[in-house]
Amino acid sequence: MYAVIDFGGKQYKVEKGDEVIVDRVDTDEGKTLTLTPILLGGKTRAISATELKGARVKAKVEEHFLGDKIVVFKYKAKKGYRRKNGHRSRLSRLSIQTITSGKKKAEA
Repeated sequence: MYAVIDFGGKQYKVEKGDEVIVDRVDTDEGKTLTLTPILLGGKTRAISATELKGARVKAKVEEHFLGDKIVVFKYKAKKGYRRKNGHRSRLSRLSIQTITSGKKKAEA
């Protein structure tokens, strides 16, 4: 079973046991997050947003780290204008623990 989660304005397709790198999360390392999927899929068919009441994805925050350095260099030819700037994105690594669908809980 897989799930598509919407996190930080981006969508990620995840399965149980996957590790996902996302923008920095305000949760401490080692803690778990509960995310709401926008799509669940399996071997037979996909479950859309109308059937997702109670569906959850649990993810554990493994670590916080900085991404690779990105250098931004601007210049204008023949004018002597040069600006060098850069940044490192603050990222978090999440590991997906469980994916549950609300439909199975209702049947049980």
